[in-house]
Formats: sequence, C-alpha cells, structure tokens
Amino acid sequence: MQDLSIRCISKLTNQKNKAMKYYIYTVILILIGITSANAQRMVPKQKALEVSAGILSDDKIGNDYYINLAMTVNGKNGNYWLWALEYNHEYSNYKELEIPVETYMAEGGYSLRLLGNFRKSINLNATLNGVIGYETFNRGKEMLFDGAEILNEESFVYGAGGRLSLETYLSDRFVLLIQGRTKVLWNTSRDQFRPSAGIGLRFNF
Repeated sequence: MQDLSIRCISKLTNQKNKAMKYYIYTVILILIGITSANAQRMVPKQKALEVSAGILSDDKIGNDYYINLAMTVNGKNGNYWLWALEYNHEYSNYKELEIPVETYMAEGGYSLRLLGNFRKSINLNATLNGVIGYETFNRGKEMLFDGAEILNEESFVYGAGGRLSLETYLSDRFVLLIQGRTKVLWNTSRDQFRPSAGIGLRFNF
C-alpha cells in the first residue's frame, strides 16, 4: 500500500507540473500577443486616412459646421505629420435671410503625443499647423433681395491652427478622435479667431 501511495503522489505531482507549464505557456503567449498588437500601433511611416466633422458655434448647431479630410504619416513616439482639406459652412442672419459664408482651406502641420497609456490605446495629441484658404459670402452675390449690399469682400485667407485631440484605438486599424480646435486667420473681414469642436475616425493602412 505504501508503494501505491507513493506512485499516486508522484502521478499527482506530475499532473500539477504539467498544468503549471500550460499556465506559464498560456501567459507567455498572451503577453506576446499584447506586445505584438501594441507594436502594430504608431508604426513609423505608417499612413492613415482621417475624416472628421464638427460644429463651429454652439448656438447654430447643424447650420454652422466643418468637414475635414486628412492624411497622416506617423513619426516616432506617437507623433505624426498631418495634411488636410477642410470645408467650413456658416450662416449670417440678415432680416429673414440666411446668408451663407463658406471657407475652403488646406492645412499642414505636426502633431505631438503629450500623454498615453502603456498599451497605446488612448493618447492625447496636440497639433500645430499652417492654414491657407479662400472665403466667400453669399456665393459671390453682393446684392440682396431688398437692395442691400454685402460689404464683406471675398478673399484669400492664411494663418495658423491648433487642435487638441483625444485618440482612442478601437482596433489596430481604426482610431476614434474627439477634437477641440481653433484657427487664427488673417486677411479676413470676419473674426480672426475660429474655435470649433468635433469627432473623427482614422483608418490606418
């Protein structure tokens, strides 16, 4: 009976050792998988396409908006270059008439990763860019229905812009963006400071 007891104990010990080995191998594989997934994010020179939209004022939600289409190229440490085309649409009220004000812009700049977690799934980036564009009023029609004249002149505009974006990886390919932005424009007959806020989605190639 003693020999049988010893053999049983030995068998149980071997089973525990095998179970422990499987556990260790599983943990190692999970860690390798996590490391590999993180390595696929923010890869230098990786390109991405970004689409975003938002509001230009809080009192005319739905009427005053922007649409932005951008391309990004990753640098090091979560930083990236950004080139974008943007369309701004606003209304200016005159009596019962809503006069459309439209701005077409191109911009380019660089984004710095300020904060982020270890898995690179949530990041805070600050972007500074240069802006050029063209601004129109009432689609080029200066005279209104009652004979009044629009004094604002269409013009080329230029300036600088900045944005603070919270970037959350939904997967290795898709990134959700929540943005607060502002632009400072010169050679315009309107306000120089143009704040806005919006959301976007980026697809990494």
